[in-house]
Amino acid sequence: MKTKIIRIGNSKGVRIPKSLLDGSGLKDDVELIPAEEGLLLRPVHAPRFGWDAAFSDVTRSDLAEFLEVPTTLSAWDETEWTW
Repeated sequence: MKTKIIRIGNSKGVRIPKSLLDGSGLKDDVELIPAEEGLLLRPVHAPRFGWDAAFSDVTRSDLAEFLEVPTTLSAWDETEWTW
């Protein structure tokens, strides 16, 4: 699709047709990134975007294994640490 760069106040911009925006995932805030071939518009995601999905994939056994505390004491634990 071809379009023109237009003047917007002291800046310039591009009109993006609604049909392209609807399928792009772009909303109010976007990142504008210089790329080798031109400019890249990318949606800005909130911090920690997608973490809920990642955490929901973790099973209870995975979490238990990750949080497992060793039950054996070292020599340092026995001699140096005050319980």
